[in-house]
Amino acid sequence: MENFIYSVDATFPIFLVMVIGYILKQIGMLNDNFVTVANRFNFKVTLPFMLFRDISGVDIRAVFDIRYVLFCALVSTACFWIIWGGVKLFLKDQSMRGAFVQASFRSSAAVMGLAFIQNMYGSSAMGPLMIVSAVPLYNIFSVIVLTFEGAHSGEVDPKQKIKAACINIAKNPIILGILAGLIVGLLGIDFPVIVDKTVNSVAQMATPLALITIGAGFEGRKALAKIRPTIAASMIKLVVQPLIFLPVAAWMGFRGEQMIAILIMLASPTTPSCYIMAKNMDNDGVLTASVIVMTTLLAAFTLTGWIFILKTVGLIG
Repeated sequence: MENFIYSVDATFPIFLVMVIGYILKQIGMLNDNFVTVANRFNFKVTLPFMLFRDISGVDIRAVFDIRYVLFCALVSTACFWIIWGGVKLFLKDQSMRGAFVQASFRSSAAVMGLAFIQNMYGSSAMGPLMIVSAVPLYNIFSVIVLTFEGAHSGEVDPKQKIKAACINIAKNPIILGILAGLIVGLLGIDFPVIVDKTVNSVAQMATPLALITIGAGFEGRKALAKIRPTIAASMIKLVVQPLIFLPVAAWMGFRGEQMIAILIMLASPTTPSCYIMAKNMDNDGVLTASVIVMTTLLAAFTLTGWIFILKTVGLIG
């Protein structure tokens, strides 16, 4: 019961902030122009600042574990390519493929992962290490699939798609924020207090503004028309991935904080930044928002179930 209450406390406030955004749009306080501008602002400013802050504050050299890093990176890679391959075979509507793949494999590791881990273990080095291992790959893979499966990708020569993907990766603000954070963390650079406070002020806007924007941009009638792919992507995100890879993690000997961080990587809700990237790269924002809403709502129950199972079998304390 305690784990269920915790999971509800962790996920339902996120869901309710999205509801506030939806209500504000319905009563006319927010409009489509706000959603467009806020998405661009989040994508280019607040999310890069947040990831830079979270990663640059970690002493990566002190907590580095090569087996753990490789596991997180390889599992993230496997999830992406397996899902994309499956989508190519089973999802006929190409306009939804990029959004479906991104929403299915990409977790809210940075937005809610650290808070979740710290609530269970207090200060934890495994959460940031998982973020360093997985989040850069999340963004690189997202750029690739959104470029190749975008609305107009069928009109583009394959060589041009590869070139466009490389350019999009190189100039992606979120990836640049992660790289800058890695450099600062590895070099152990300490900024003056005035710089730290400025970065933190901008970074703190990322999650609430992203959630408000998702709610304001949520189109209920269109989402209902895509309920089947929404349910399928949500089940892959919350159930199928952990069902396959948590036993592998246990077999490799990961326990405690490491296992919880892996659980967050595999089974936390789809990250709000998926919606921002999908909209900015001409992909299906309706499907993406629907999956974010559903996974956030269901995660209180599924994460509780996974935690109960891991505790029962003695993999977490």
